[in-house]
Amino acid sequence: MPHMNPAESKYIKVRYLVELPWIVVFAIGCAIGGLLWTPWLHIATGVCMLWLLWWLWLVPQQVKNLGWLEAENELLLTKGKLWHTFTVVPYGRIQFVDVKAGPAERAFGLKHVELHTASATSDSKVRGLSATTADELRDRLAMKARERMSGL
Repeated sequence: MPHMNPAESKYIKVRYLVELPWIVVFAIGCAIGGLLWTPWLHIATGVCMLWLLWWLWLVPQQVKNLGWLEAENELLLTKGKLWHTFTVVPYGRIQFVDVKAGPAERAFGLKHVELHTASATSDSKVRGLSATTADELRDRLAMKARERMSGL
């Protein structure tokens, strides 16, 4: 496999900030419920804590496996730790390119590029990019897509 461009390591913090509070809130709710109603809810608290530890390990592994590469005729994307996915997006199939950033991404100076292709099931997102890298990638991909589409 070719050497892929990695996601920014700051993306780990973004994922933690967005995903982990929900697990913590649910664990606290289970713990309080265990104290007020039934001790059986402490089992759910323990499960939530295991789930939290799992996510603390998994998120950095997933971010390390995020990557992208501009090849001659297509964009190569890779993601996933447990279920690894390698996606090839031909430039000629790209209809338009979005650059998006949620509140947590903006707080860390990150954005993601979303590719829209003819396929409705395409999951073509390049996540964990610095803002300037995302904007530059969008411009290059849009230009390459126009070049390839004009030949059709």
